[in-house]
Amino acid sequence: MAWIKVIDYAEADTRLRAAYDRVKGPDGKVDNVLRVHSLRPHTLEGHMALYRATLHHSANVLPLWFLETIGVWVSSLNRCAYCVAHHTAGMRRALGDDARAEAIRGAIVARDLDVAPLDRAQILALRYAEALTRDPASISAATIAGLRAAGLSDGEILEVNQVTGYFAYANRTVLGLGCELEAEAH
Repeated sequence: MAWIKVIDYAEADTRLRAAYDRVKGPDGKVDNVLRVHSLRPHTLEGHMALYRATLHHSANVLPLWFLETIGVWVSSLNRCAYCVAHHTAGMRRALGDDARAEAIRGAIVARDLDVAPLDRAQILALRYAEALTRDPASISAATIAGLRAAGLSDGEILEVNQVTGYFAYANRTVLGLGCELEAEAH
């Protein structure tokens, strides 16, 4: 499950059990990326607040499927198979088009965004996410100007930035603590 101790639901104290109850899925399971926070429930609460704000807030303008696509791209760049699996499934559900989702996934795996069924602004947003992941100091005002020229608003650019940052955090939580995908229902 992880390289550090994880407290299971049955052994959880009142605070941790309440946190688990807030984040468990419809099947009653808590994803390993969240269970790994069990020794410090306040970090689980922070993780979920960031996750919900960046991916699932009603004020976001970019569609959920594209926010999930950013997550899959960043996770793929970081070689986080756990997050790629989780968020490919989320992208597929949100998109509602299995063929298109598979084409996007294939382009990500091939590291060839130009063949993805995405518009120019979306491809540039993914390239921005890549630069932010690989070499954040390379980003300049000109990078942002290019995103604006492609039609992204400053608010949408902020959404791309924040989703990218969230996945940098989540990927490092998973990879740095040895979270495993096994034993989770998908």
